[in-house]
Amino acid sequence: MNGIWIEKFRPSKFDELVGQDIIVNRIRAMTEQENIPHMLFAGPPGTGKTTIALIIAKTLFKENWKQNFLETNASSDRGIDVIRENIKDFARTKPMGTEIPKIVLLDEADALTRDAQNALRRTMEQYAENCRFILSCNYSSKVIEPIQSRCVIFRFKPLVFDDVKTIVKRIAKEEKLDVSDNVIKLIYEVSEGDLRRVENILQSCATISNEVTERSVNEITSTANPRDVGEILELALNKEFLKSRNKLLDLMLKNGLSGLDVIKQIQKEVLNLNINDSKKLELIDKCGEIEFRLVEGSDDFVQMESFLAFMGK
Repeated sequence: MNGIWIEKFRPSKFDELVGQDIIVNRIRAMTEQENIPHMLFAGPPGTGKTTIALIIAKTLFKENWKQNFLETNASSDRGIDVIRENIKDFARTKPMGTEIPKIVLLDEADALTRDAQNALRRTMEQYAENCRFILSCNYSSKVIEPIQSRCVIFRFKPLVFDDVKTIVKRIAKEEKLDVSDNVIKLIYEVSEGDLRRVENILQSCATISNEVTERSVNEITSTANPRDVGEILELALNKEFLKSRNKLLDLMLKNGLSGLDVIKQIQKEVLNLNINDSKKLELIDKCGEIEFRLVEGSDDFVQMESFLAFMGK
């Protein structure tokens, strides 16, 4: 089920886009001039990279966009054969029904092997007349320099709260959902500006009830209520170790949370505690140490109790 709303509410025109204004304006101008260079979209997931590539294709080619647009995911097809066969075969043929070069969207391009990237570089050079490449990745540093130098680079940022709020309100109106501003704020904090995750959270909550509550969001996302986490930390600071420990264990067991889930929330809530900055630094440093131990396989409950004990020292 998840993913249906992502396609349903995906914008199909530049005017429907929310956020990334500077990038959108530059790309819109290039598209209107029918002068698309090779492009590299870099940034976190769920920030509009694939959507903008699709809008470019639909705007340029209109009803022929599917024949002149190839989308492939480099994380599943990351070897050199994919570049030499699928992509090269598409790039070497003339566009259909237009003189504008075709477009290849290579999603998660940073997952390509180095040999595949070198083969891609040669394909980009050889068939530039017929085809333009849009490379989408999370980390541009993993794309080799020769490819970067051939592309116009656009760096996408996580969507800000106002942008996410606008989109959530639009979806809520369309799907007849009741979503308060406090819930939107919680969804934004959990998603960290990833719109794909925002829509998945809303869709999952909507299957339970048309009223999206903080509790349903926390249950769907396997996160604890920030107020509960803050209360646990306050108890630990006041040296009430047993109360703090019991509340933490209860929280983890009821919500099915792992130690990694909790320590990441604790790291955020430490900044809201009424303590001096040097103490906050100590606690954040300890959060990093606990997270490392958890990743290495230490027991979740022992490590979380260790952190609470450290707070009460």
